[in-house]
Parts: sequence; structure tokens; C-alpha cells
Amino acid sequence: MNQQIIRDLEMESMKPEIADFNVGDNVRVHIRITEGKRERIQIFEGLVIKRQGGGIQERFTVRKLSYGIGVEKTFPLHSPMIEKIEVVRTGKVRRARLFYIRDRVGKSAKVKQKITRRTK
Repeated sequence: MNQQIIRDLEMESMKPEIADFNVGDNVRVHIRITEGKRERIQIFEGLVIKRQGGGIQERFTVRKLSYGIGVEKTFPLHSPMIEKIEVVRTGKVRRARLFYIRDRVGKSAKVKQKITRRTK
């Protein structure tokens, strides 16, 4: 009985409109940031190197290079702080976690792009 109540509360808090993305994709995450009384949207764009958890607790990690330094942020997928997630590029990878990207520099740090065929 208590588990059903918890499950119902989790379903109410989950976002229905989440972009379909996976590990290896380049995404643009729009984050709602509050500074004092003002609120603004900040964009964090990078490569998804990890996606873990499930349900309301699902989270993903995005990595980008900022002035030559690698920056990683982990976002809760169903957080109210996330405005939207845009998929910029889909990547072709054969791993669930792309931690090896941390040690790579230059062209070897790139992920091949998945070519999708459009049907009419």
C-alpha cells in the first residue's frame, strides 16, 4: 500500500516531455538559474558520457571543454531546474559509459555521428 502511494507521487513529479537522448549524444541542457530575485536560463552543451538510475531518480552526466579544461555536470533528469533538453547530434557508441573520453584530447576525443535515414 505504501509503495503504491510513493509510486503515484513519483509519477506526478516526472516530466512527460523528455527528449529521447542516449550516451554519446551531444545535448544542449537549458538550466533555470536563480540569482537573488532574478531568474534566467543558462545553456550547458556537451557530450553525454553517462546515464544512470531509473524513474524519478534518473540522472545523466554531460561533459564539455571550457577553455581547454574538461567540465562535467550531473543533472537529475526530472528536475524542475531543467527547462528543456535538446539533442544537437546523435553519436554512434558501443559503450554505456564513456569515461575513456576524459583521457583523450583532440580528434581522438570525438564520437562518430550516427547517420539517420529519413523516410518519406
